[in-house]
Amino acid sequence: MPLDPKLSAIAKWAVDEFAGGFVSAIEGMAGARPGLSTEELPALAEPAAPVFRWKQSLSGLSGEAYTVASGADVLAIGQHVLAAAGIEDASPAELESTFRESLGQAFSVLARAMTTRLQSEVNPAAGANAPSAPADLAWGAARLTLANQAVSVYLGLPAQMLGGFVVEPKAVAQAAAASAGSSPPQAAPAVREESKTFDLLLDVELPVSVSFGHAHVPLKDVLKLTTGSIIELSRAVVEPVDIVVNNCVIAKGEVVVVEGNFGVRIQQVISRSERLRSLQ
Repeated sequence: MPLDPKLSAIAKWAVDEFAGGFVSAIEGMAGARPGLSTEELPALAEPAAPVFRWKQSLSGLSGEAYTVASGADVLAIGQHVLAAAGIEDASPAELESTFRESLGQAFSVLARAMTTRLQSEVNPAAGANAPSAPADLAWGAARLTLANQAVSVYLGLPAQMLGGFVVEPKAVAQAAAASAGSSPPQAAPAVREESKTFDLLLDVELPVSVSFGHAHVPLKDVLKLTTGSIIELSRAVVEPVDIVVNNCVIAKGEVVVVEGNFGVRIQQVISRSERLRSLQ
């Protein structure tokens, strides 16, 4: 069944945002930006086996997004990134893990774009391997060129997710009229006079750290720690890490790799009340 034109336009926008995030992730890790083109697909023709399939939930939206790629393209993308870092003999598991890192960053970029468009918070939630993809998804393809090799990554989005971005003009007008008729006029915001000494604080340096989690360990177990010992932290691998400034948690984010160095992409800036609780 052909997709509604409004949903089709939103699907194309989402594929473009996802693809842009994907190539940016590869560029950040490999140091060079792949060539990129995108296209809408009337249906997905499954790539040759083996096939990588991933389903991704996005908080605040209905349904799940699906990503599909051939096993060969997954390994090629992982190899491209790791080879740029000087790693030539990576295992297939390491190559797939590198692909997943790029995939996670692509969904983070898509979630931020959705947040801006909806004016409502959208974040990547739980994701997992999928044995198959539903037949009624709107599909698009990201075509990447890595050096001299062409690879493809496919994104499928359900109609119920895309429908959340459709706003009917009549409904908007009715809501605006109802709001104007029932709400008193708002006073103009007061102009805040900026402090003349505030600029003196802008060059003050504050320590920034990233917290992956914590653990309480009995002293007897601490004394048993040796090289190779593992301490299990309180945070699951899918949970965002805490960004701490001057001993205060100010935001949450995901760990990324930028030109061979670890970094953190901010996903959420926490409220003032939560910051106060973190100090306690």
